Amino acid sequence: MIQISTNLKHIKGFINDEQLHCFSNKIENTFNTIYNKSGAGNDFLGWTTLPSEMTKEFIQDIKEQAEALRKKSEIFVVVGIGGSYLGARAVIEALSHQFGALINKVGNTQVVYAGHNMSEEYMVELLELLDNKEYSMAVISKSGTTTEPAVAFRILKNHLENKYGKEEARTRIVAITDKERGALKTLANEEGYKTYIVPDNVGGRYSVLTPVGLLPIAVAGINIEQLMKGALAMETYCKENQNSNNVVAQYAVARQALYHDGKTNEILVSYEPRLQYIAEWWKQLYGESEGKDGKGIFPASDIFTTDLHSMGQYIQDGLRNLFETIISVERPTKEMRIPLADNDLDQLNYIAGRRLSEVNRTAETATILAHVDGGVPNIVIQIPEISASTIGELIYFFEMGCALSGYMLEVNPFDQPGVEAYKKNMFALLGKQGFEDRAAALKERIK
Repeated sequence: MIQISTNLKHIKGFINDEQLHCFSNKIENTFNTIYNKSGAGNDFLGWTTLPSEMTKEFIQDIKEQAEALRKKSEIFVVVGIGGSYLGARAVIEALSHQFGALINKVGNTQVVYAGHNMSEEYMVELLELLDNKEYSMAVISKSGTTTEPAVAFRILKNHLENKYGKEEARTRIVAITDKERGALKTLANEEGYKTYIVPDNVGGRYSVLTPVGLLPIAVAGINIEQLMKGALAMETYCKENQNSNNVVAQYAVARQALYHDGKTNEILVSYEPRLQYIAEWWKQLYGESEGKDGKGIFPASDIFTTDLHSMGQYIQDGLRNLFETIISVERPTKEMRIPLADNDLDQLNYIAGRRLSEVNRTAETATILAHVDGGVPNIVIQIPEISASTIGELIYFFEMGCALSGYMLEVNPFDQPGVEAYKKNMFALLGKQGFEDRAAALKERIK
């Protein structure tokens, strides 16, 4: 039984039943396209069965490797970019203590990230941290030649070997890569690194429930069995409910109906700061999957109530091409009540004794109503709490929602041809062999 529900009542004044039916009538065929593997990009549908195909033995291997790394590491560095790190970071930040790095509990390994930018200052400061900490790392790349993580890994490998020696460094590096080919696979074989495979039929942005995400998540001390249990519940639900009443289908249908009615920008909103990187992962998932062929909903995100004091004005009164999707958390896992003040100078005694979560939920309700009144439709995705199982469900929910949306939009949800353009320009401008003609043309343009 799943824990997630979808509430569409706050789009009813914007989209009529006929508009919704236009897309809901396509849902069964769209599910068939996915499960029969008959659509574009069908060789990248391995994510659909990851939860049910994950064995207890494999989970145990991940847990044992994670524990071995935790025992020798104060810091665990995840080297990757895009889907190679965003999914893991999303789950870790959603389920970890928000001030864990400052509490410094014994045995509490902190996960940090590299290879997701090209900042020299970031890398220098990371090495300053690692100089004085016991650490290990996972390098995640199918090819091993993606520029950002490849540069970071070259620097960190050199640092690790200088600090511990080559033999010990080998025990502190895990490679998550292609099963047969590529620069990283070749190096891992030569050096004898512990290796996990990125499945051929799972694209990077759908890979959080493979070792790409599971190993860093386990190193962070999160229960990956419960994470997979939640994902399995949603996988099973989707297989058994391939119709327009499916909560994932309702989300996909609503966003496509809104898009075709001129609402071209979707803002994913949460009132819990720990879900910030869930939104960052979601932005890559939907941006890379739908943004092609001159089509696609532009994915943005906000954390409320924080961003109500920066973006709230635009959302309330700006260009009316927006809709919001709210991840609404029913109950917190911790309790805090607002104290009574003798002087009441801040005029808050009227809410004294109430839980802070009650005020937060009231702000959520008030904001939805205000934004709807201001012309912004709202989709509400309700989860009971933030836990490993609900996050597992949410991951699969958004992955299936993305596949359904992409196919209804008539694009390939599993490729990303536009990502290569900047890479080719960068290679040319840096003088990589084979890009001389492009380099000459680019240099003329930037004179």
